[in-house]
Amino acid sequence: MGAYETQGFKLDDAGRRIVVDPVTRIEGHLRCEVNVDANNVIRNAVSTGTMWRGLEVILKGRDPRDAWAFVERICGVCTGCHALASVRAVEDALGIRIPLNAHLIRDMMAKTLQVHDHAVHFYHLHALDWVDVVSALKADPKKTSELQQLVSPSHPLSSPGYFRDVQNRLKKFVESGQLGPFANGYWGSKAYVLPPEANLMAVTHYLEALDLQKEWVKVHTIFGGKNPHPNYLVGGVPCAINIDGNLASGAPINMERLNFVEARIKEMIEFNNNVYIPDVLAIGTLYKQAGWLYGGGLAATNVADYGTYEKVPYDSSTQQLPGGVILGGNWDEIHEIEPRDPEQVQEFVAHSWYKYADETKGLHPWDGVTEADFKPEGPNFKGSRTKIERVDESAKYSWIKAPRWRGHAVEVGPLSRYILAYAHARRGNKYCQRVKEQLEYSAEMVNSALPKALGLPTTQYTLKQLLPTTIGRTLARALESQYSAEMMMDDFKQLVANIKAGDTSTANVEKWDPATWPKEAKGVGTVAAPRGMLGHWIKIKDGKIENYQCVVPTTWNGSPRDVKGQIGAFEASLLNTPMVNPEQPLEILRTLHSFDPCLACSTHVMSPDGQEMARITVR
Repeated sequence: MGAYETQGFKLDDAGRRIVVDPVTRIEGHLRCEVNVDANNVIRNAVSTGTMWRGLEVILKGRDPRDAWAFVERICGVCTGCHALASVRAVEDALGIRIPLNAHLIRDMMAKTLQVHDHAVHFYHLHALDWVDVVSALKADPKKTSELQQLVSPSHPLSSPGYFRDVQNRLKKFVESGQLGPFANGYWGSKAYVLPPEANLMAVTHYLEALDLQKEWVKVHTIFGGKNPHPNYLVGGVPCAINIDGNLASGAPINMERLNFVEARIKEMIEFNNNVYIPDVLAIGTLYKQAGWLYGGGLAATNVADYGTYEKVPYDSSTQQLPGGVILGGNWDEIHEIEPRDPEQVQEFVAHSWYKYADETKGLHPWDGVTEADFKPEGPNFKGSRTKIERVDESAKYSWIKAPRWRGHAVEVGPLSRYILAYAHARRGNKYCQRVKEQLEYSAEMVNSALPKALGLPTTQYTLKQLLPTTIGRTLARALESQYSAEMMMDDFKQLVANIKAGDTSTANVEKWDPATWPKEAKGVGTVAAPRGMLGHWIKIKDGKIENYQCVVPTTWNGSPRDVKGQIGAFEASLLNTPMVNPEQPLEILRTLHSFDPCLACSTHVMSPDGQEMARITVR
């Protein structure tokens, strides 16, 4: 079976149909339908984005220098990455190169987002797929303390009394009947395999992460003025540097602010090393021992990323997470990726609620069209535009387009970046050797060290077996958080050294005046967003935006079928996954959440019954 084939299994074939609508603990609105066979194994999956995207239409005719402020509002979770992609696209079109300090500050802001988003994703969105909160009430705090010291001996918060206090807080919370984020969970399901002590440890860290994440985003407020939606600037960053100044003097970046940033980076590094990585390794080990290595083997055979984090600005050969495409699970061959190439990146709408003149062909984003065309189609469609009861994947069934790389469906995200970086490192790339070390250490931990310490049998799996799974996807996200914090400290030290050497430049405004621009220009800006490779494409004519298109990570991963019948990564990752109890679809949530879906990015809002909500007149 090919990587993205569905074995011809359709929703109207024999088999029990399970619908999860909406999929919660994500950003935006996602619907998922699967068919399970007589053994409760998923044989077909269809994911549907149920919101329309229209920001590209709003941008037409506007000043390119303002685009970042609009597209940043695509999402408040992956805040800042759309603004960064936008300013990069405009700078690419106009031939603007930013100062080194601006490059470092932008990278620090991007890496802050990675650490913050990955920690919030695991503990507050994804962990409840692995962790039974109610089971934590049965834990022995002393044994929990022993487990904590076993998996992470450096974490200072590990005493029996500490875990007993958290358990008492949790007990009062449950007894109050107001469960908040813990309401409507599938507590007690046999799909959960962690012992009570591991559950208590994870819930405790859920609370720790809740306190810390609000501190980390203050890095954005220092460099970008606020969070969410920090400020950006075409040509650099909007913050001025005066090492001896104070806020009253109008120089927000002084020594006191830099010391604050350094303290937050140290917190991130400590949390990743002492909590996040040990938790994911421990949970992954226990689920691996229980035979849960499903959800991803089909999807992650094709992976892609544009590459990111140049040590030397504008030199892609120095990327610390190099780009490329791997097809068919062949880690020995890396194809080059070029977002400007109309033969490489195309979006199709044969199964999306959009209209092209010729829907048998894909469009490169520079020539992209965003024209809504919702029509309930297909003999098996049931419901209405405001209440979908059943979609028909043989027709149009999603508001998400279907992007393809040279006609191939690919997975994007931290897992893709880590597979690519590992493949590059094996070929001698010195800039991503740290990734290779992380992955090899993690494989040793889940294969031998942790099972032995936990009194479990050791079972050897290669990285090619471990990584392309739901557990592997979750691990890659944690490792990327650890790597991002470490890279951020390097950026911080270089920024301080530049400032001490007398370099305080943060913006290049030589081409700020539209009179200096060519009559027509086009550019692309790419970013390694938390959920995967992000690209913004812009066409500028007579100083205004002629066309603007975003192809976001969840568009790649959550895409519907294309004209060839190829399915996207969400759908592919669910195939052949056995379910313990389809009435409690934990396995569906566990796999979908491992991608950290952001439907607000891939699709945007319209009114419930589809009428025009507003008409924008551009001066």
